[in-house]
Amino acid sequence: MNWKNVLLIGAVSLLPASIMAQANILNAKKPQEIGVRTEAQKAMDNDAPLEYGYVDDRDILWSKTVWETIDLDERVNFPLYYPIDTVDIGADRRSLYDVLLKNIKNGKLEDVYVDSYFTEKRVFSDLAATLSKVDTTDMGYEQINAGEELSAEFINERDLTAADIEEYRIKGIWYFDKRQGELKYRLLGIAPVAPDVNFIDDESMDPADAKVELFWVWYPGARQLLHDAKVFNQRNSAQPISFDMLLNARRFNGVIYREDNVHGDRKVNDYIADNALFQLLEAKRIKEVIRDREQDMWAY
Repeated sequence: MNWKNVLLIGAVSLLPASIMAQANILNAKKPQEIGVRTEAQKAMDNDAPLEYGYVDDRDILWSKTVWETIDLDERVNFPLYYPIDTVDIGADRRSLYDVLLKNIKNGKLEDVYVDSYFTEKRVFSDLAATLSKVDTTDMGYEQINAGEELSAEFINERDLTAADIEEYRIKGIWYFDKRQGELKYRLLGIAPVAPDVNFIDDESMDPADAKVELFWVWYPGARQLLHDAKVFNQRNSAQPISFDMLLNARRFNGVIYREDNVHGDRKVNDYIADNALFQLLEAKRIKEVIRDREQDMWAY
């Protein structure tokens, strides 16, 4: 038996332990202590997001702002979508939408805006009409018309949940740092996209037309919160990664749907209508232009 086989057998024998690994699970004396790190562990971890380096405006030789769509139907993007059912799962695992909404509710996430230009701020109370609806059934209207008090059973409440999120839209900037001599990317904002809650159960409406951006989050202001929220690592559950690490490392698949341009930052589907294939090819063309820009910097 050679060394390769020995290492392979050792890795396989340790695999079951790594699959179920959670924080503090080997030191927990009670089930309630699983996932709770001690103060000593926190001090040793020095757990904080990696700070962005300062970039002077004079060091930016070239830049391009792009908007991308992250389709949650794609397998590579599943870590941003799941888990959607949190009844039988630990509190340390939540979808990205639940993390954002929870911190908006408790006031920890303050940099929430209407659109991707970050000009008009929003608080959770402003988002109520976007995230939920209250409707009265026909029987309820009959009660009202008869002068009776409306019964609670005739009131339908519908809240958007993580299962309703269909995609995320992100805004970022590609720039060439002449001091570092390389092309870099900086994520600026992220927005969950779901069907309009007022038409979410209306089958007569085209699903593509019903999608709305619920809110935009200024990403640099949310980094610490997204760093504290962990993503399930399918390759090694003993080493989860954070949402901040996943997004900054671009461990997702995104398709460009807008770029900054002279036409008021118009979308791709504004000048290529009713042709999904050509829209995808245009998105790839924009991506190639960005890639070629870096190569052209070193061409003589």
